[in-house]
Amino acid sequence: MKLRWLNLTAAAALTLGASQVMAADMPPLAASSGCTACHAIDKKVVGPAWADVAKKYKGDAGAKDALVGKVKAGGKGNWTEVTGGVPMPPYSPRVSDADIATLVDFILGL
Repeated sequence: MKLRWLNLTAAAALTLGASQVMAADMPPLAASSGCTACHAIDKKVVGPAWADVAKKYKGDAGAKDALVGKVKAGGKGNWTEVTGGVPMPPYSPRVSDADIATLVDFILGL
């Protein structure tokens, strides 16, 4: 009986923690860089929800480099089923490489 209670408590704590991350404010850098025109943390706008991006690439050692490259160069093909084929616009050189890396770190940390 104690084990079941502990499992329920742990599940509730994990759910609460996840909802707090989902409710986190979008970094100001995302708004000033134009990201919020197509993305939100917890829901699809034009592009995928950033939480879904984090989930898709969780545990992928090459994800940061791949996502930084995608944000810099733009493109399509990774989320066609979500975007309906709308491509991601290139953000380099308008957004610095350092800022792109910061945003990708935020996304992967969700």
